[in-house]
Amino acid sequence: MNIYSQKTRWKISLLILGLIIAGATLYYTNRLAKRLSNEEKKKVKLWAEAMKILTTTSNPDTDINFVFKVIENNETIPVIVTNENEEVVFTRNIDSTRINNPRYIRQQLMEMKKQHDPIVLIITDDIKQFVFYKDSILLEQLKLFPFIQLILSILFLGIAYYAFSYMRKAEQNQVWIGLSKETAHQLGTPISSINAWIELLKTEIGKPSRNIEELEKDITRLELIAERFSKIGSIPELQPVKFFPLINKSISYLQKRVSEQITFFIDFKADKNLKISVNPTLICWVFENIMKNAADAIAGNGIIHITVSDSTQILYIDFEDNGKGMPKAIHKTIFKPGFTTKKRGWGLGLSLSKRIVETYHHGKIFVKSSDINKGTIIRVVLKKNIS
Repeated sequence: MNIYSQKTRWKISLLILGLIIAGATLYYTNRLAKRLSNEEKKKVKLWAEAMKILTTTSNPDTDINFVFKVIENNETIPVIVTNENEEVVFTRNIDSTRINNPRYIRQQLMEMKKQHDPIVLIITDDIKQFVFYKDSILLEQLKLFPFIQLILSILFLGIAYYAFSYMRKAEQNQVWIGLSKETAHQLGTPISSINAWIELLKTEIGKPSRNIEELEKDITRLELIAERFSKIGSIPELQPVKFFPLINKSISYLQKRVSEQITFFIDFKADKNLKISVNPTLICWVFENIMKNAADAIAGNGIIHITVSDSTQILYIDFEDNGKGMPKAIHKTIFKPGFTTKKRGWGLGLSLSKRIVETYHHGKIFVKSSDINKGTIIRVVLKKNIS
């Protein structure tokens, strides 16, 4: 199992754990809210009975102090008492500034009817009253609490995840820069030494030699690689260059270094004199990495088709092969450092390509499509001019 599969499993596990905690919190809070709601219902019934006693007591000697205390103790539950014609007889814990507003009272009654059935007060055989009530503000807040808690938790986790991701990427960038500069430095010393030996061989042989010419080509290639690494470790300079010769150069270079069974085609649907702001050294490295991966994905005879399309300020470069393809699950993972499907691969080529395209050229690189045993299309999107 590679590091990215483990990372995905950890994310899924943490998500499941978070959902379990959120579910448990909601369940417990809802149970608590129901219990509180039942307690409020009992209080309203007691209050209704107290109101009944108060309205039906005719004996002046009856001690109704307890009844008054019951009525006064309801300081949180909104209550409206109506007659059989739904005319308001009494209210409790209703906004006093709007109590004379019929529309407001009607709205409150509608809300109360939706929440609870009214308590019927039989005053006399001919007179009935109805006690409507709704949940107290405290109970309403308790019901909302888990959702507020969930939103705040998600917000906090999102900010924390973004902060940690930002720090991790910054740390990765420092590693990339340090590694690239060190690689360029380490290559520089032996390249200089080999150049000196070649000059010495030329002097000793005294005539042109094919072997020396091949050595010089390889040294030139090593110098290009060292230059690429040195540019990765710093902010490269972009310059307007003709794009058609640039991509043709990459195709010509790679065509000589892959199987003869692989054919390259280029469909250039743009002006061949078109100029685009790029760093030629680095962008050619991107094209070579993509085409090398495409060649590795082809078993036997195959085609690598490059299509260049011009769209106002954007240039689209599609690299299509008829190789083995890849599952959709790894379309994004292939651009991460260390991910590879090859036995001897390092998993750095496409990662470097993504950094070059997106960080230095402010473009995009992604898998446009891929089908198993049919092939893959990788798209590079570049801006023509970068301010």
